[in-house]
Amino acid sequence: MEPVISRTPRLEQRSTRIVFFIAGFGMAGWAPLVPFAKARAGIGDGALGLLLLCLGVGSIATMSLAGALAARFGCRRVVIVSAVPLCLTLPLLATVSSPALLAAVLLVFGASLGSIDVTMNIQAIIVERASGRSMMSGFHGLFSLGGIAGAACIAALLGAGASPLAATLCVAGSIVVALATAAPHLLPRGSKREGPAFAVPHGVVLFIGVLCLVAFLAEGAMLDWSAVFLTSVDGMATAYAGLGYAVFSLTMTIGRLTGDRIVQRFGNTNIIAFGGTCAAAGFALATLVPSWQLTLVGYGLIGTGCSNIVPVLYTSVGRQTVMPEHVAVPAITTLGYAGILAGPAFIGFVAHMASLSAAFLILAILLLGVAMSGRLMRV
Repeated sequence: MEPVISRTPRLEQRSTRIVFFIAGFGMAGWAPLVPFAKARAGIGDGALGLLLLCLGVGSIATMSLAGALAARFGCRRVVIVSAVPLCLTLPLLATVSSPALLAAVLLVFGASLGSIDVTMNIQAIIVERASGRSMMSGFHGLFSLGGIAGAACIAALLGAGASPLAATLCVAGSIVVALATAAPHLLPRGSKREGPAFAVPHGVVLFIGVLCLVAFLAEGAMLDWSAVFLTSVDGMATAYAGLGYAVFSLTMTIGRLTGDRIVQRFGNTNIIAFGGTCAAAGFALATLVPSWQLTLVGYGLIGTGCSNIVPVLYTSVGRQTVMPEHVAVPAITTLGYAGILAGPAFIGFVAHMASLSAAFLILAILLLGVAMSGRLMRV
């Protein structure tokens, strides 16, 4: 039987924020470990790329299942069960040396993250709807803040002389404590169990999913290519090229943490229109003006523009009636992750055939399409 727990909207909102923070914290904990894993496994860049793909594949593989399980068993149980392999695999990622075992661990790690991602967004939709006000940007802002904190925590521990294993054990322990705080007030239910457990996205859900794909494509481009662009196109010193992604991440985090009031005031369609236009302008500025200083300004515009597009799209999924939430949320999340996975390859292909600047300009055009398409939203 489900334990009887006194629930209040305020505590449910707080627990939702904690889970978003946990997801970002856990995901970012892996990033500083990549060079160590590469050295232990003795692999080159090509093999490393294939290993990193395992994380995304694992995430996508569990998303639809997580939506069905959340509808069947409730968000609380799915989040807790999904967090267990997350905590167990982080120390393994710091110690495993066999490429085959590392691939298997990354698959499980990705599967855990994908399951948490879908379930926390289902919880967020239900909690936001019950509140009667915009909250999704703030929830996603906590994910971004968790990402910054996770990367900083691992980097600080490693810089202080801790071993990768000790650093990941600290991260895993922090996740356990945070989850224990949040768990009592996570929803014991999910969305209504109506319709099929799995379905191909269609109608407005497919439309939202495509917009989500483009937004994640832009985010993936910043993650993988922002530093390369600064060094190869703008001539910035390699040691400082990380500033590009830092500027993007900072403006995105600020945009999300302050986004709820903005969304409440201007509405979903205006936010998508502004966000797409702002991000497109950022890519255009970076590519059309040969200056690393203005490129950094462009990256800031991209972060600001992209910050609230995805949260608004998740809110829209909660308002549509074409597909039940436990099917619709995994559908658009899967499309979004597909954008992140396809982004590096897409940018690389265009850069090889034309130039990196041309690839960024294509992204600007796609984002203008998102801005114009936002006017068609009716949910």
